[in-house]
Amino acid sequence: MRLSVSIPAQTVTLLDDRAAVVRSYPVSTAAGGAGERAGSHCTPRGRHIVRARIGAGAALNAVFVGRRPTGEIWTPALAEQYPNRDWILTRILWLSGCEVGFNRLGDVDTMRRYIYIHGTPDTMEIGKPGSIGCIRMRNRDLVELFDLVPAGTPVEISADL
Repeated sequence: MRLSVSIPAQTVTLLDDRAAVVRSYPVSTAAGGAGERAGSHCTPRGRHIVRARIGAGAALNAVFVGRRPTGEIWTPALAEQYPNRDWILTRILWLSGCEVGFNRLGDVDTMRRYIYIHGTPDTMEIGKPGSIGCIRMRNRDLVELFDLVPAGTPVEISADL
């Protein structure tokens, strides 16, 4: 199994070992486009792996801060309380780059940039760029994907059509 993220199509696709599509989901990548530099708020390209899976068994809309559940469940009222929070909900697939000098180590390190595939509030638009670097998914889609991909799963992020 492997994941293919298309920045132009705003999709993540799960492929089997023969490259047949198992599942495909709409996502939201970075509003600023593709890029690898720390502080760019862009979605990094290239070869990655799922380094860690965080949140197994957590409730839908469970809130994570610093990769830890806060005990909160996202609601519109909670969002009003914290209007500037970048909501990371339900599950986290933490990505690590595999290409030294491009998306691994130095000031281009995907993992040190805390780039995840993660859930987002239902009020956030999916299918068009809008994140600050991560790959946002609908919570129910993420739960399904999370259960299908183990740590170590290859992830290719492409800005090509």
